[in-house]
Amino acid sequence: MHLSADLVRDLHKYEYSILYAIERLMKRYTWVPFDNLRRATRLSKSELEFRLGSLVDKNLIRYDIVPYQGYSLLHTGLDTLALHTLSSRGSVSALGSLIGVGKESVVYEALGLGVIVLKFHRIGQQSFQSVRVNREYMTNTGHCPWIFASGLSAEKEYEALRRLTGRVRVPVPIDRSRHTLAMSYIPGVNLNNCRLEDPETVYQELIEEVRKAYRLGMIHADLSEYNVMVNEDQCWIIDWPQWTETTHPNADELIRHDVETIVSFFNRKYRLSLPPEDALRYVTG
Repeated sequence: MHLSADLVRDLHKYEYSILYAIERLMKRYTWVPFDNLRRATRLSKSELEFRLGSLVDKNLIRYDIVPYQGYSLLHTGLDTLALHTLSSRGSVSALGSLIGVGKESVVYEALGLGVIVLKFHRIGQQSFQSVRVNREYMTNTGHCPWIFASGLSAEKEYEALRRLTGRVRVPVPIDRSRHTLAMSYIPGVNLNNCRLEDPETVYQELIEEVRKAYRLGMIHADLSEYNVMVNEDQCWIIDWPQWTETTHPNADELIRHDVETIVSFFNRKYRLSLPPEDALRYVTG
């Protein structure tokens, strides 16, 4: 279900109170019991039942009786809370069209001081275990619902963009709430979806950006043609939630994989003969 700006604007204050309460209580419960919600919101039984039914109908929360009766946020409910917070701060004034759906995120165009991008991190049921294993910021034990994993993913990417902005071509971070990033709009197209007139120039530009990040102690760790935006002969590297430090035990393997993936793409699509070892030496030297 796509996020609705009308829904976020028109949601009743009691319904926001319930969503905020479920979010808080999900740090303790996978399914939040009705009695706990009633104590947290101080609503009457009949009012709470009515509002919970409305939130279920709007696909913002879900209800189940197994292993016990309780309520849980859906990603759309968390999206609503994040957008409500960003709007109240003045970071977002209008929600635009859906512009991208990835494995672990949904991206919308929006308005802030100008055209911006909203990226909603969505670590889903299928990807949760993979993220937990492969990303060092995820705990291996304890209670960590998918919505909080999404929040950690957004926090990690926000940190990367703040460190890289002004030094490497990346989106400029504007604000963050929960699992959602507001960032600058990147003019251009995805590297995978365009035909470059001068591929060697773009390749050299991209390798230079990878080198700059490496010198700042950062490795993208998932770099490919799918997370590079191109406008004429300039490029931007996007999607940084899995980045790692150059001091990481697997840093050599990760930077090699990033560089070899990019070299392989340009050699394959544009029939170039770029040597990956030369590129790797340049980036790390």
